[in-house]
Amino acid sequence: MTSSRRLLAIDLDGTLLDASGRPHARDVKAVQAALAAGVSVSIVTGRLYSGSRAAAEILGLRGAVGCADGSHVVRASDHTTLLHRGVSGAHAVALRRALANAKAATFVFAKDAIGHDAAGTPYVGYMQTWSTDVRIAEDVFEHDLWAADEGVTAVVALGPREPLEEAVRQLQRDAPDAVFVALFPLRRGPHGGTWAVMVRAGAVTKGTAVRWIAEREGVSLADTVCVGDWINDIPMFEVAGRSFAMGQAPDEVKSTATDVLTETAESGGGVASAIERAFGIRSI
Repeated sequence: MTSSRRLLAIDLDGTLLDASGRPHARDVKAVQAALAAGVSVSIVTGRLYSGSRAAAEILGLRGAVGCADGSHVVRASDHTTLLHRGVSGAHAVALRRALANAKAATFVFAKDAIGHDAAGTPYVGYMQTWSTDVRIAEDVFEHDLWAADEGVTAVVALGPREPLEEAVRQLQRDAPDAVFVALFPLRRGPHGGTWAVMVRAGAVTKGTAVRWIAEREGVSLADTVCVGDWINDIPMFEVAGRSFAMGQAPDEVKSTATDVLTETAESGGGVASAIERAFGIRSI
């Protein structure tokens, strides 16, 4: 039996937002129509909250926003942290050691901000899609963000593939269950071909965020709908009752969704189409 309440979870980059970081007017109107019809709406994104807040305000969201791939959940109405799962203690020490050995451009995410040093300066434009609060220090591995009481939300390092692969092996040896590690090439933009490694607390994903938010909102997962476009959206597709992959999504993402949209992030309208198809709500 399903509940009478419904939840819509929306990814940002590549889904609601175009390449310039702006939402399409049709999608904004559709989300606002869904809210008016009583649908609970959440953003679930890889960005930090500071990089998500503007979109939440444009949409008129007041409930939970899932950030950093499920590591941080914030209430949009007053920007209060509801849930945070960071990397701390001995595991944070192991993380610093592995990435320092890689000698890659490293960015530490904590306190809703991103820290870096001079090696990261060429990548700041890319990193600002995650957060607008970017702080430079003389040495990123001595940055005060590492001392955050709640732990480090995530770390991203960019550089050649081989040293990053060695860092991944070191982390898998020193903190095998405590952290989640993703190694991937940048496929778009001025840094295409550069490799990146992202590390955050283990056992958290966009799927765990959607499950947590649905329970908080009193919505069954069967009545939860997700819209996304990338590999980190797959975990929320796997828990939601219905899921929509954007038209430009890779095949491995489309294959996990219940529905595939024809609309892309650049054309806009994908979120609006998902709302109409899943909830029967059409905006003017």
